[in-house]
Amino acid sequence: MRDYPLGMPYQLELDDTYGWLREHEPLARIQLPYGEPAWLATRYDDVRTVFADPRFSRAAAVGRDAPRMYPEPVPGGLSDLDPPEHTRMRRLIGQAFTARRVELLRPRAEEIVEDLLDRLAAQGPPADLVEGYAVPLPATMICELLGVPYEDRATFRSWADAYMTTTAIPLEEKTARLAALGGYLARLVARRRESPTDDLIGALVRARDERDSLSEEELIGFLMTLLAAGYETTASQIANFTYALLTHPDQLALLREGQVDLADAVEELLRYVPVTATAATFIPRYATEDVALEGGTVRANEPVFAAYYAANRDPRVFEDPERLDLTRKPQPNFAFGHGPHFCPGAALARMELQVALAALLRRLPGLRPAVAGEELSWKSGMVIRGPVSLPVTW
Repeated sequence: MRDYPLGMPYQLELDDTYGWLREHEPLARIQLPYGEPAWLATRYDDVRTVFADPRFSRAAAVGRDAPRMYPEPVPGGLSDLDPPEHTRMRRLIGQAFTARRVELLRPRAEEIVEDLLDRLAAQGPPADLVEGYAVPLPATMICELLGVPYEDRATFRSWADAYMTTTAIPLEEKTARLAALGGYLARLVARRRESPTDDLIGALVRARDERDSLSEEELIGFLMTLLAAGYETTASQIANFTYALLTHPDQLALLREGQVDLADAVEELLRYVPVTATAATFIPRYATEDVALEGGTVRANEPVFAAYYAANRDPRVFEDPERLDLTRKPQPNFAFGHGPHFCPGAALARMELQVALAALLRRLPGLRPAVAGEELSWKSGMVIRGPVSLPVTW
């Protein structure tokens, strides 16, 4: 039995234990701070099965002593559902995040990054790439998509950050901040009922009121997930990808010289760079019957975690997986999950990452770190990882 998480995350590195488990104990017994013991799957094929096989249930975790980071369970909203309930909820936002719809948003994303880079250039180096670039792009995009006033970002950001914490704040404070975020979104919903709009909040309110497609509680929970996860993960990855490229100058040179396709490079960065603090999500799935995996058998009513970033380094699938290689031919990875709970905003995140990196390379060809790597401060006690700030010069 191993305590989980496996040590403290260090920058963008995965704990070496994941690699050892993948080869020697691919279905490992683990114990989180609270709840019952669980299994940890680390091989690619097993992770894919845990994500996609309907015999692994998210809804079955509700009401159990599920493995968790906090003394009391924290509701997961959409992630607590299985099909068909989950399918019903996903369908409500499917139209907003289709690849075609996202491509229509690309010019707006390009306009935003040009403005942000104009401001950085006017300010002059050194500049913090996190607050000056990585955060504003996805924050603006998700606010405009949902219909959340961007000028409220300072107010809702601290509340939304609570959604992504594990141990950074006490449970009581986390609960209070989430309640404040829920109240804020409830007020926006009330305004849509008074003055209907064509944004995503307006569409969801109409689905609630006209078609009874979701409950009021589901509506608010859905919006919390979209707002909190909709910008924080992408913001962290913009900073993480930039850091990864700056610390792999040979790979950065390939991009600067146009030797690799940017979209392919983003896929390799998604595979290689973990955005979560651990290699697995903190969302367990319960087996509804005995399921045989490559690493062993998960018995009925046992919880299992899918270590998706460990699977993204599986040498059975990826040659020389511990190396960042932008020339690698893209193949499916689990950066956005897999199966029914595949991230609904994946297309939007990919587009934003492509736009953000392309503009940085074009506008700031001399981009380089402004401080030594050991001087950077990294997020801690959060679901996600990334630098708190990333000082750069050019």
